[in-house]
Amino acid sequence: MYELKNVTKRYTRGKDTVHALDGVDLTIPDGDRLVIQGPTGGGKSTLLQMLGGLDRPSSGEVMLDGTDLAGLSEARLTRLRSESIGFVFQSFNLIPTLTAQENVETALVPLGVKAGERRERAADALDSVGLGERLGHLPGEMSGGQQQRVAIARALVKKPKVLLADEPTGNLDEGMRDEIMDVLERLWKERGLTFIMVTHDSTLARKAPRLATLRKGRITVKENAAT
Repeated sequence: MYELKNVTKRYTRGKDTVHALDGVDLTIPDGDRLVIQGPTGGGKSTLLQMLGGLDRPSSGEVMLDGTDLAGLSEARLTRLRSESIGFVFQSFNLIPTLTAQENVETALVPLGVKAGERRERAADALDSVGLGERLGHLPGEMSGGQQQRVAIARALVKKPKVLLADEPTGNLDEGMRDEIMDVLERLWKERGLTFIMVTHDSTLARKAPRLATLRKGRITVKENAAT
């Protein structure tokens, strides 16, 4: 479970101070599916970076299962990210010279998983997103939707408890958007993940059980009655 207590994040731009997050209090139970929306510059990606341990708050606490991420050393924080948190981004961030299977295996290297097990787990992860026949294909040989499926497999191959997604369908057309969301929602349910997604897409936001809105660094959360 995440518990954020009075989290602030300030940036200095010239003589100005930008309050990207301004006293955010938020609880995210295990197994929750939360969508974060808001205007550009409202703090959405900053909040996701806090949840993923990619950035540290200026003040406040970001607790994951009772551990304050802001208080961890870089080594411990890197280990926690490698083991417990999967990331999916708008840009697929695949290595163009590696096959789909090799791209997925990269998530297991920091965990010290042996080569044979890496190959097996990567193949299973790709099969779970419908790419069991594409193990040897390079990113340039796949469509945008297929590349995002590889990115999802890479995020989940290490069996994290949290999946963070920053505009995961932002580069896809409407039909492919729906396919990718079907994959993400199925895996969320099957694996009992805590799934947190940033999106500008109001259609996707309305389908989430809970919706957080960030404006000028301040957050409001509501339950979506339609789900």
